[in-house]
Formats: sequence, C-alpha cells, structure tokens
Amino acid sequence: MTTTPSTTLVRRGALARTAVEQFAPTEPIEREIDREFESVLDDAIVGRSTIGCVIPAYNEEESIADVIESLLGQTRVPDVIHVVVNNTSDKTVKIASQYSGPHEVVTELGEQFTEVFVHDIGKNPDKKVGALNYGFALVEGYDYLLGVDGDTIADPKAVEYLESEAMSDTRIGGISAIYSIDDRPIKGAIAKFLISGQRTQFAAFNMQNLLRGRNMAVLGGQFSIFSTAALRDVMVQNHQSTPWVKDSEVEDSLLSLQIKSAGYLTKISPFARADVGGMTTLRSYDAQQVKWTYGAIELMWPGQRGDTKGQPLHPNLRLRWFENVGMLTNFFVRVSFLVLLAGSLSIGAFVFSPWWLIPPAMAVALNMRIAFTMKDRTARDVLFAGLVAPAEVFMWVRISHFLRSWTRFLSRKKVDNWAMQAKAEKGGGSTYWVPLVLLIASLVAMAVIWVVLPPVAQSTILWVGWPIVGVITVLQTLMMFFKLIRRHQGFQV
Repeated sequence: MTTTPSTTLVRRGALARTAVEQFAPTEPIEREIDREFESVLDDAIVGRSTIGCVIPAYNEEESIADVIESLLGQTRVPDVIHVVVNNTSDKTVKIASQYSGPHEVVTELGEQFTEVFVHDIGKNPDKKVGALNYGFALVEGYDYLLGVDGDTIADPKAVEYLESEAMSDTRIGGISAIYSIDDRPIKGAIAKFLISGQRTQFAAFNMQNLLRGRNMAVLGGQFSIFSTAALRDVMVQNHQSTPWVKDSEVEDSLLSLQIKSAGYLTKISPFARADVGGMTTLRSYDAQQVKWTYGAIELMWPGQRGDTKGQPLHPNLRLRWFENVGMLTNFFVRVSFLVLLAGSLSIGAFVFSPWWLIPPAMAVALNMRIAFTMKDRTARDVLFAGLVAPAEVFMWVRISHFLRSWTRFLSRKKVDNWAMQAKAEKGGGSTYWVPLVLLIASLVAMAVIWVVLPPVAQSTILWVGWPIVGVITVLQTLMMFFKLIRRHQGFQV
C-alpha cells in the first residue's frame, strides 16, 4: 500500500494549546517554557506529513497486541504500521497477524486510514538492527519513521505531539518521547523494587535532557520519530547502506550521535509519553544495563569495533561521561567509607559526627524531588525516594553493572551482549552475582591485611584516608545541593 502526502494545509497551533492546557503547570513563571513551545507550533502552518511506523519484534507475544492497539488508538494514527518479527520462537507473528490489513479510525482530528503489515523475516543475524533496517526500506518514502519497541505502550496523543514539533522545525532530525514504566501490573517484592528503581532512573535521565535545552542524548528506539531525510543524510555522510549499523551494542545511541553530527537536532518532547517494558529480575536488569553501559563505553572510547570510531568529545556523550565519573565516585566513596569505618572500630578510634548525616539527607531530598517530578508518581515511588535503604541498595546494584561493564571492556573479551540479555530474560545466566562475590572477597582480604598491619600503619591509613573521603563527599554533597535547587521550569517526567 502506498501512502502519499496530502496537499491540505493545517494549522497545528490548536494541538499545541491542547498540550499546554493538559500538561502545563499553573504557576506563571513555570509556564514560560510552555508558552515558548506553544508559540513555535502556533505560528507554523505546515502540510500534513506522512509517518511510517516500524515495530521490531522478538518474542513479544505478551505485549504485541497492546502495542498495535495503542498505535491504532492514537489521535494521529501512523499512515502505515510494519511489524517486523525476527528470530522469534513464540506466537508473536500469529497474534500480530490478527491486526493485519486496512483500518479506518475516527479521532478528534478526523477520519484516518492506516494499514498494518506483519513481516516474519525469520532468522536474522543482525537482530534488532536488521529488523529496523528492513522496516526503513519499507517506509523510506515517508516523511518520518516512527520506531516503536514491541513492548512500548504510548499515551494516545504521543504521535500527535511528536509530529507537531518535528514539523515545526526542519532542523529536527529526531524526537524522543518521555519514557517511564507502568508499575501497576508488576507482582513480587523484588520486581516492584527493581521497577521503582528503574522509574527513578528514567525520571532523572529525562529531566537532565529536558533541562539541557531538551537536547536528547539518546533517541531511544522505544518510541521516537525520525526524519527520513536526516536518516538518508546519515547514510551518505557515514558511507552506510542503512541507517542502523551492527557495529555498536547501542544502535540507538550511535544513530543519535550520527544525526547530531550531520547537523540535525536530537530532541525530547515535553508532552509525548510512553511506557516501556521494565526488567523484573536481577539477572535480566543486569544484562540490559551491562549491554547499555558497555555500548556507551565503546562510543566514548576511540577506536573500538568496526567503524564505531569512538567520539569522547561528542556533545551527546557528555552526559555519559558524567554518569560514569559519578558511578566511579559513588563506588570509591562507599567502599572507602566501609573500610575506614571498620578499621576505626577495630582499634577504638571511631568518633561519630552529626555532620555525617548531611550527605544521606541531601540524597534523600534530591530523590524526593525527582519523585515529585513524575507525572504519574505512586506511593511506592515516594517511599523508594524517602526511605534511605531502597535507593542505597539500588545504587549498589547499579555500581555492579558499572564495574562489570568496564571490566568486560578492559578485558577486550568479545561477548554478544544481545545474546546474553536474551538468555537472562529467559532465566539463564548467573554472572550478575560476580560483583557481589568479588566485593565480599575483597573486603575479607582487606580485613586480613588490616589485622596483620602494625598499629602505626593502621593509624597512618586512617589519618590519610578519612580526609580524602571527606573532601570527595563534601564535593558530592555540593553537587547534589545544586541539582536540588535547580529550577525544573515546570517540566514533568
């Protein structure tokens, strides 16, 4: 089925006003950013664009029906929806095929038509990248490619908001929705804990990007719209036959860098929202995070795999550097504090100071502020932020991912992280316990060494170690304070 652009001109200002009225805060100062966003769209008279949607799907039998229905329930329905199923071993094709064919949808924007196609491309060595490129070949003639993961459910106005902003500025190469995770269907204590942590992680990341001029470091494949013109420019500039390449573990991060390098903007929408699939077990969450972090390290570090050059100074990677430096600092401070505390207690040199309560209090305050920026926050989100233990345990989980990623990268061992994530999601693998085992072994070794040291050496270590940890902790606390008092400009995540 071929879809051609309509020649009818439409004004998008009314859509922007609807967005502002629905989501914008009432405070006059905080409405400034919303008025600016509204004015851009209000003044833009544009022609109706064409949108081709691509859903790469791998063993998504539990969610694919909801994903398709979510798209058919949009106020702005994509002109065509291609479900590209690859390497599947479940009923994804059978379930998705129930929606195949033309659909007539009537929304507040009028009567709309779309058609759903289901493609089973069988065994695909390039996995998600291969499915995305297959889909791109099908929608290359459209103005925009809407990439949707097989487990992502979008707000009914998400496509409408993404299209409106994309058409308001030809410099925009791609726009991402605000991502979160729907925690209502989650069962089990561990799963609820992990989902709360991931919701907080998404919220902090989204807010950082919104406050950086809404410049999105990563146009996540979960629910993002891409200008096909920008994708073609990326292919030309990088001598690629397809927009996505298999040289990176994080295909969406690499493409975002290339779009930015081609002179386009990569943005995050302040209004479009989508719920993505979360990881509900330690092994699956570990595998996902190690893959993401490992892939980000490859982009940050020059001269890695294939033609992934490594661009440590690229503007889209600054946030990645801050994240890695922050995780290293968190690891050093926590381990050093535990070691110095144990050493001080062992020789009766421990003296408690109320000043030590300031850093954890500041961390709780910052976590609470992040929780209250969530548009759909729950009591569990507030408790996760307000109680010290959940956030601290989750930080140690994230530190373990950080250490495993860097260890794997520095070892130069070639590992298929996509395959390892798929294995973990099926319940296989136990390497996520390795950091905990190594931490315990290291603490035991340091305890043995501490016992055999003479008293003078012990005192010297404490005399030098405590000031170093103290200075770093003070700097960390100051950074948290500056984040705490920074204006959020009315954004909600």
